[in-house]
Amino acid sequence: MVGIIGRNGAGKSTLLKILSRITEPTKGRAILRGRVASLLEVGTGFHPDLTGRENIFLNGAILGMSRSEIRRKFDEIVAFSGVEKFIDTPVKRYSSGMYVRLAFAVAAHLEQEILIVDEVLAVGDAAFQAKCLGKMQSVAADEGRTILFISHNMQAVMSLCNHAVRLVGGKVAGIGTPADMVQAYLEAMSGGALMTEWAGNVGNDTISVHSARIIGARNGFLGTHEPITLEIRATIHTPIMGLVFAVEVWSQREQQLAYTAFDDALAPPATTVEAGEFIWKLTIPGNSFTSGIYEFRLDVGIHGTLGIVKPSDVKLGVQLENIEGIGRRFLSDRTPQLFRPAWQWERVSVV
Repeated sequence: MVGIIGRNGAGKSTLLKILSRITEPTKGRAILRGRVASLLEVGTGFHPDLTGRENIFLNGAILGMSRSEIRRKFDEIVAFSGVEKFIDTPVKRYSSGMYVRLAFAVAAHLEQEILIVDEVLAVGDAAFQAKCLGKMQSVAADEGRTILFISHNMQAVMSLCNHAVRLVGGKVAGIGTPADMVQAYLEAMSGGALMTEWAGNVGNDTISVHSARIIGARNGFLGTHEPITLEIRATIHTPIMGLVFAVEVWSQREQQLAYTAFDDALAPPATTVEAGEFIWKLTIPGNSFTSGIYEFRLDVGIHGTLGIVKPSDVKLGVQLENIEGIGRRFLSDRTPQLFRPAWQWERVSVV
């Protein structure tokens, strides 16, 4: 199972389209040994006017399967997709999630040697994504098939893949273990330096954010035992009712770990914040996370109606290191733990 990673525009989807024989390469050639099934975009290979049942047989025929082979797998495909009630409905009436469910079920269950999957699974809900990832794992491990997998979810690449390819500007920048390639990708994305202070001016004529910083970070580092304190400075230009100031916490593998909000809309009763300059502080206790790089994204809006500052506008990052030397053996960056809580232990002498 090979993960293909890289930032947007690196050439990942183009590579898979070449391997799927959808796009011709401008030069060179792609050699494939075995039957290929690809899932590149929602509804790839489906005819919108045909029903789900008819599209299963059409897709199987395109993949070179005989009618008897498809019939043998049919019930399994429908059960996995979860669209039993709509199997005789034209797929043009399916939601994008239903489209993906059926398309993945067909691609994963028909007997191809190579399965090519782009980021299309992101359309499905969390439970179905987990189901798909489990199916890909079993197809690769138990049935000995090859899977090429594009994802921006670094945790999925790390946990599923045996090898990884990193693309930069349409060229191979590295081939190796998922851990090594993900680390190189994350370092390139962060520019090699973590931004613990931000200054600018984002927002609108209601509220604007001027600065944000992580207090006490030393060259981008904090100890895992130290509290993480964020300080955000903003100006409210006109009184606001239901102001929401929130922070998303993301891991270096692009997992959202937490969301925390200072929400004036939830105060009993909902309060109005008057115009003026304010500082918001968020403190995350020490021993909350294990070693690693964490990103904090600011989200500001008015409760239930309006987003003013998007998480992509203001980002801060910090690297936590277990500098006090406790528990390093068990909580290194090579293990899957995310949290390092200071839970209470007790030792009782038994007489």
